[in-house]
Amino acid sequence: MHRTALTARRRARELDELASEPVDLLVVGGGVTGAGVALDAAARGLSVALAEAHDLAWGTSRWSSKLAHGGLRYLATGDVGVARESARERHVLMTRTAPHLVRALPQVLPLTSGVGPRQGITAGIGFGLGDLLRRDAGTSSDVLPAPRLARPGEAARLVPAVAREHLHGAWVAHDGQLVDDARLVVALARTAAGRGAKILTRVRATDLRADGATLQDTLTGATLTARARVVVNATGVWAGTVDPSVRLRPSRGTHVVVPAARLGSPAGALMVPVPGSGSRFVFALPAQLGRVIIGLTDEEAPGPVPDVPVPTPSEIDFLLATVSRVLDRPLLPDDVVGAFAGLRPLVDRAGPDDGAGPGSADLSRRHLVEVSPSTGAVNVLGGKLTTYRSMAEDAVDLAVKHAGLTAGPCWTANLPLVGAQPPVGAQPPVEPVETRTDALTPALVARYGAESEQVLSTAALPGAASAVGQGIAGTGHLDVTRAEVEWAVTHEGALDADDVLDRRTRIGLVPADRAAVRDVVEELVGDALARL
Repeated sequence: MHRTALTARRRARELDELASEPVDLLVVGGGVTGAGVALDAAARGLSVALAEAHDLAWGTSRWSSKLAHGGLRYLATGDVGVARESARERHVLMTRTAPHLVRALPQVLPLTSGVGPRQGITAGIGFGLGDLLRRDAGTSSDVLPAPRLARPGEAARLVPAVAREHLHGAWVAHDGQLVDDARLVVALARTAAGRGAKILTRVRATDLRADGATLQDTLTGATLTARARVVVNATGVWAGTVDPSVRLRPSRGTHVVVPAARLGSPAGALMVPVPGSGSRFVFALPAQLGRVIIGLTDEEAPGPVPDVPVPTPSEIDFLLATVSRVLDRPLLPDDVVGAFAGLRPLVDRAGPDDGAGPGSADLSRRHLVEVSPSTGAVNVLGGKLTTYRSMAEDAVDLAVKHAGLTAGPCWTANLPLVGAQPPVGAQPPVEPVETRTDALTPALVARYGAESEQVLSTAALPGAASAVGQGIAGTGHLDVTRAEVEWAVTHEGALDADDVLDRRTRIGLVPADRAAVRDVVEELVGDALARL
């Protein structure tokens, strides 16, 4: 088995090892930030363990817009530092660390009656400034083309559902789009595992201290004391539940899912300005599995943090109404096949006597890294998906300094993730099967990059190249293969069908799709687990 493979058997072994062997750094939280911290620390030569109470990408990291973006919105609000950081980290993702997972996505702002002249001019200026950031980051126009004005016909080809009447043209700008956010997290975790990190899901951390934590295996109920020279709290929106000194102001971002065919299977993303705002847009983003994701909102979300946030009817109505302003046929509630929401872990930098402070839409996306006065752990807070690597670097820098560790410099900006290049030292399957190169579809390559052929060639279960929904009515748009389900179990740490449906493949974003193939996926997962 290749050293980057995450399996149930490896998890059990490493959990036993952690009970008797201290590590340099214990990371709590298995989202994009926690996985990024684990990789950064392991790449510097530190011994690392990551504990996640649920599954990789369980929380906010799977509920994003799936964009690796250059921070155009932050320019509009004057947060130039965050915008510049975003552009630089987007460049790293697209050219060095994960070019197989990120593509250039054309974004179309139609110049029509649904978009005021002032908004069009403001957007054009913003695109120009964003292009300056692209150049500053060193991103070639071959990777991300410069913004330009397009004729009405081209705009309609990119987004066929746009209203043709009064369409005078469009701004077309490009940004980075991930094939999937959860897939980035899994790639980070596997790359960290390849450098010796222990990646432990279904392990809940409590009683965080400067020198470790109490861990509970939620599958068995067993507990152990994990010892570490330093602890990093990367629990995101839940950080305040494990450290009372943390002050966050979560905001809820809601998306809806519609069939891509309903919008003419667009090749570009549709941008629609939010009425009355100079910096906010609603996007209709083409996504894998024959879907378009429409988002997003930015609403205050006070109170207890739920495991899975729920969109509100008013937020869904807002998204549909806003996008419909530029469509030839308005979207209706019946067009919605799925909806999801995520909570942004925004740092509340206001003091206790500063009043309510700005709304969540105006809070900075700058991250904060500090040693907790309550636990002695290093907290890494705020930020956003695109800048996870920079956040991880700052967190490990502080952890190394705080604990007096000996570690090398950060080099994750030049460290390709699994799939970005052919795996080194990969072992052939025990019983080699015929490589199905004819089954290497663009969708498979987009999800697995250089590992695509291996996903098929190492599959041991029958019908590996067949779609999981083969023979099931209404699942023709699901191009996930049976081999991918097996790979999720044998290489990506999936422990049950929910991990596969909801995080490794994202079939579960549409409840009807999830229900249609659940029995098949459960059977495949059971067979794969039995073979480990």
